[in-house]
Amino acid sequence: KFSNIIIDYTDLFLGLVSGSIGEVSGALIIISGFYLIIRRVVDWRIPFSIIITVFLLSYCLGFITPKCPPPLFMLCSGGLLLGAFFMATDMVTSPVTSYGMVLYGILIGILVVVIRVFGGLPEGVMYSILIGNAVTPLFNRITQPRVFGAKRFIDKAIKIVGGKNG
Repeated sequence: KFSNIIIDYTDLFLGLVSGSIGEVSGALIIISGFYLIIRRVVDWRIPFSIIITVFLLSYCLGFITPKCPPPLFMLCSGGLLLGAFFMATDMVTSPVTSYGMVLYGILIGILVVVIRVFGGLPEGVMYSILIGNAVTPLFNRITQPRVFGAKRFIDKAIKIVGGKNG
């Protein structure tokens, strides 16, 4: 991180670079993640929203600041893939609604890029997932579907204020 050395992407993806156990082989993590998605153990919305957010945000930041590594390097290095497929999709601490899962993944992706590029730490996946887990109850509340037949909040507010039919 601090030397601005970019390693070959294929070496990162195939796990030919030394590192901790979670960042060794991106190919194996993706294959096993897709296996869990096909078996419907995890929902696809969380890992894909994390990966797409990290890719797009690091691509856009590459034009703004020279400190930001290329998007493929951001995806293949560190524990991003392990965190996206296995840690962020924990059924107990991840949102239950579809929109909540997407918001959760976007938040984690943004935090990963911000911590990696602007923070003093070389890795930010763990902290991003912890912050996302703390915000999960809020995502569940604001994305909760309306019960069939129930009035929307805005309809109740208009009636109280004295709008239509009031």
